[in-house]
Amino acid sequence: MFRRAMMSPAFVLLLLLGFSVRLSQTMTRDEKHRLRNQVVEMFDHAYQNYMDHAYPADELMPLTCRGRVRGLEPSRGDVDDALGKFSLTLIDTLDTLVLLNKTAEFEEAVKRVLKDVRLDNDIVVSVFETNIRVLGGLLGGHSMAVMLKERGERMLWYQDELLHMAKDLGIRLLPAFNTSSGLPYPRVNLRHGVQGPETRTGTETDTCTACAGTIILEFAALSRFTGDPVFEAHARRAMDFLWEKRQRNSNLVGKTINIHSGEWVCRDSGVGAGIDSYYEYLLKAYILLGDDQFLQRFNIHYASIMKYISQPPLLLDVHIHKPLLPARTWMDSLLAFFPGLQVLKGDIRPAIETHEMLYQVTKKHNFLPEAFTTDFRVHWAQHPLRPEFAESTYFLYKATRDPYYLEAGRTVLENLNRFARVPCGFAAMKDVRTGSHEDRMDSFFLAETFKYLFLLFAEEDDLPFDVEDYVFTTEAHLLPLSLSMALRSDLPTTDNSTATEELDDSNFEWTCPNTRLLFPDPAYPRNFREPIRSAVDKSCPRPALPREPGIGRAPLRAQDFMANNPEHLELLRRMGVNLIHLKDGRVQLVQHATQAVSAVAAEDGMRFMQEMMELSSQQQKEQLPPRAVQIISHPFFGRVVLTAGPAQFGMDLSKSNLGVRGFVTVAEPYTGCSELSNAEFVAGRIALLQRGQCMFAEKARNIQKAGAIGGIVIDDNEGSSSDTAPLFQMAGDGRSTDDVTLPLLFLFHKEGNILLEALKEHREVEVLLSEKARDRGGDETEEEDCCTEDHSSPAPSADSDQSQFTTQEPNIEEEESEQPEAGLGEETPASAVEEPVEDDDANSQSVDSLMADWQEDLEAFKQMEKDEL
Repeated sequence: MFRRAMMSPAFVLLLLLGFSVRLSQTMTRDEKHRLRNQVVEMFDHAYQNYMDHAYPADELMPLTCRGRVRGLEPSRGDVDDALGKFSLTLIDTLDTLVLLNKTAEFEEAVKRVLKDVRLDNDIVVSVFETNIRVLGGLLGGHSMAVMLKERGERMLWYQDELLHMAKDLGIRLLPAFNTSSGLPYPRVNLRHGVQGPETRTGTETDTCTACAGTIILEFAALSRFTGDPVFEAHARRAMDFLWEKRQRNSNLVGKTINIHSGEWVCRDSGVGAGIDSYYEYLLKAYILLGDDQFLQRFNIHYASIMKYISQPPLLLDVHIHKPLLPARTWMDSLLAFFPGLQVLKGDIRPAIETHEMLYQVTKKHNFLPEAFTTDFRVHWAQHPLRPEFAESTYFLYKATRDPYYLEAGRTVLENLNRFARVPCGFAAMKDVRTGSHEDRMDSFFLAETFKYLFLLFAEEDDLPFDVEDYVFTTEAHLLPLSLSMALRSDLPTTDNSTATEELDDSNFEWTCPNTRLLFPDPAYPRNFREPIRSAVDKSCPRPALPREPGIGRAPLRAQDFMANNPEHLELLRRMGVNLIHLKDGRVQLVQHATQAVSAVAAEDGMRFMQEMMELSSQQQKEQLPPRAVQIISHPFFGRVVLTAGPAQFGMDLSKSNLGVRGFVTVAEPYTGCSELSNAEFVAGRIALLQRGQCMFAEKARNIQKAGAIGGIVIDDNEGSSSDTAPLFQMAGDGRSTDDVTLPLLFLFHKEGNILLEALKEHREVEVLLSEKARDRGGDETEEEDCCTEDHSSPAPSADSDQSQFTTQEPNIEEEESEQPEAGLGEETPASAVEEPVEDDDANSQSVDSLMADWQEDLEAFKQMEKDEL
């Protein structure tokens, strides 16, 4: 399943020395008790907000404090396949409630599930996600209900109702297994199955290895709870097929397989996304079911993983046919479960090494990025509050009893509270570099993360039952080991003689290790961790500095900053941030951490810079309605329409039915940054201005003082065009712009040059500034219809997260970090996409030929207007 403030090296060294001394000391029982209670309080915050604001929806949207209902919110693609309108988060959380000693809440939750949840919805869901989250949640809830009933504590009325629901759901998932290979379709309609047009599925040909190989625990448990062998039989068949299709030389499996032919579609192999829980379920199926065959297969796979994929502390994907050839240079966060699995295997040293690498990456970025490179930089910046690192931390502490892992858990807790906690729950991180949030709180956050964190800090007498009597599924649901003693009658027998002869397993132990006896000396794992800590980050990322309550917030927020506010400038100075005014009117932000008044102030400075990047990125991605500059004089007659960007001040053309019409003239000076020398020519006209050297608002005030009725700012970046660069809104200068009453529009260089060429060729050029192009057919001086061009700007693609800092994100690894240019106070930025500068011939192209080229784009522009409406 899937900040570091810059400080002087000496300070970092002293800090880490003090930190390591603290880690060598055993955490007191009182401190563990405090952290355990903190886990419970955090769980209550997340769970209660789900129940108050989202239930019965599947998930909570913590930023908007409402439930996520599939079909009512914009589609997120495959991620939404986990949602089936079956109160996903509540079902996924049932056994967590019991583990955290919330049995009254558990009983109430079960009653709600029985009363409100329907499983016959006409909706297409992921077989994999529905199995591990919903079926697993129902089975885990059933296990807890039976346990409480047998003790006579709670649930005395319970008559296996959750089990009946689980069987109903299992039957609804069975049609997905109707393939020649036995591998399930990746999706199924809960009401209609996979066959027929009403199912809206069943046409897929591929599935991931983990999707097909993470069924056996839940399906086998369902069979043994109910006595119906059909579920376990189907899951075993899928596992058998995957085993048979392994690459026989490397003994590895690929990530994606054709469910009909068995051909590998993606031949990359690893232990992360796409494969992860297949390996997990081989070992855990042996633990739960007692079938030696599963351990045999796991051991063969594990030997190949350690031979080809494991490059301690890294786990790198390889090609199954050429396992010595790396398949990629980055790792995904889902592999963070693997150290925990290695603990179950009894292979502790590589588990310690990989976990330490993951811990250092976590400390560097506050959370484990969804993917990171082999030099431990962010590859994919999201973090949806995944539990895998907490899971491995718990298992390693259980194996070693090293208090170091308690400190790792403390780090997880502090970062969740500091960066992810919001008023309505906990929000996933959209970008771990900036701390921006995403409006999602996945069900696994309650099902898994809080389970493992509670277990990490809890003492044995804090637990309502012995967790050693249960196996954790990949969603951390609890299935009793007593199921291994349940009858397997009517299960098809498998001839394992061929497999036994073919797979020599003499090199493997046939017992699971007693982790309590492995390492009585906590100093043992420390010997493996020290080299990895410096390997992850040569400059040693320091732990987060303690801050006062209200944590993680810099004294100045990016969205509140005004470039000419003296108080704000002083706050920036204290944080080591300087403003440099550039000749083109923009300002550059530069942070020198060593110039900050304190280490905490330096940290606040970095956070301000990160927030500024986030703010810029969000504004850049906004879909802005374009404004129009329409040339309406002879010989254009409204046929030429140029796409323009609006200003955040002045007249709002979207509220004007007529727009502003006038003849254009070039301001002198062209930049408009001082009082105009040709005010008599500008009065009553629309002034043309060049971008740069001063703020947009200053240009507007100068032309307004000269008597202009409007202004058009033309980009000075040759080659820029609305065809390739996203539009932006021209921002004010940090003070009130209520005095600006005329409209101001922005044209990129290409579109602005068209207007300038028209003015050069014709003495008088009249334009209309409006929200959109007007039909000029009714004007007696002009012709019938407007020919217009679609200069709509494309949405950002590869550089969609490029921020106000137009070349790169801040380099937080350097002691002196210089940010690229930022258009503070001038514009709400967009990426400047450069094109080759047009040659002189192109620039001298006649207006008539330009109009001819644009004729064909009329329909496209009209369609754009329809789309906007």
